[in-house]
Amino acid sequence: MNFVDLQGQYEQLKEDVDRRIQKVLSHGQYICGPEVAELEKVLEDYTGASHCIGVSSGTDALLIALMSAGVGANDEVITSPFTFFATAEVISRLGAVPVFVDIDKHTYNIDPSLIEKAITKRTKVVMPVSLYGQCADMDKINEVSSRHGLVVIEDGAQSFGAAYKGSKSCSLSTIGCTSFFPSKPLGCYGDGGACFTNDADIAKRLREISAHGQESRYNHTRLGLTGRLDTIQAAVLLSKMTTFPDEVASRARVGKSYSQKFNSSCAEKLVTPYIQDHNDSVFAQYTIQVDHRDRLQAYLSSVNIPSAVHYPVAVNRQPVFAGQDWAQQKFEVADYVAARVLSLPMHPYLSESDQVSVVSAVTAFLAD
Repeated sequence: MNFVDLQGQYEQLKEDVDRRIQKVLSHGQYICGPEVAELEKVLEDYTGASHCIGVSSGTDALLIALMSAGVGANDEVITSPFTFFATAEVISRLGAVPVFVDIDKHTYNIDPSLIEKAITKRTKVVMPVSLYGQCADMDKINEVSSRHGLVVIEDGAQSFGAAYKGSKSCSLSTIGCTSFFPSKPLGCYGDGGACFTNDADIAKRLREISAHGQESRYNHTRLGLTGRLDTIQAAVLLSKMTTFPDEVASRARVGKSYSQKFNSSCAEKLVTPYIQDHNDSVFAQYTIQVDHRDRLQAYLSSVNIPSAVHYPVAVNRQPVFAGQDWAQQKFEVADYVAARVLSLPMHPYLSESDQVSVVSAVTAFLAD
């Protein structure tokens, strides 16, 4: 059983993927080839955002977005402590300070009711994470941020394809960022990402920063980086976008099926994902909460069922931050959840029989 099934996906798209890659190899425009602009237009149409800038990774998308907002030394960026390390890493790389607020106990996304209390005169950006494929509560986040004149950057690395009140993730704030890491809901065959915005001036800054700060060739108006999406990855993503809406629908069906099975077999012994009524999750992961998480994971491994922990420790507790005063904070919900979450096999092609096998194995362990 596969945790994600990239090979199975490739077999379904093989003819089209191979054709598109061969086209790039034939024209030889490996950087800024026509497929990049074509993909950006496809992603604009899909998300409803006015501007899409393809970039080299989800991490670089966040970094470029922060740079476009002018974040620098000693500025503060409010974000979640329960996320992948990159969210805090890019803040720290710019000399800024990550300011963490706890998460909602149901959705695992940042608790918007705690944001205003964390705002100071040094706060420049609020960066919510749309974790596990479900969008953060963007209306509340945008409202409090607007009152304080703050930029909102959605970390949508796990939520591309998800919807919030009918609008797509990455079109919900000042800037939306996503990742095309291979295992993401929309993944390429290497690293890749994108930034989205409805503001033309911000789009111009994002594009310049992603190409060494160039306004035009050899005319560098700002500091930037090598942050461009390469053409072969754009070609792969163009192929995958032909089936992506169907895959999003399939992910939703698998997620719903999992929850129904768990709720009918062992509902009192674990917590299934809670999806808010106004949200459509893309289920980047199907993540349960359970006691004895590590023992359960070992048991699943013994019966050849893969699993993963996203994430075992709050970001501020990472060793690299040990010398920082803010690293000593404790977050009641994030710390509790980090000790209990377990992600199970999840992808659009997960069969009914595999779902039954996963649920049966978890149920059998919990019964003991």
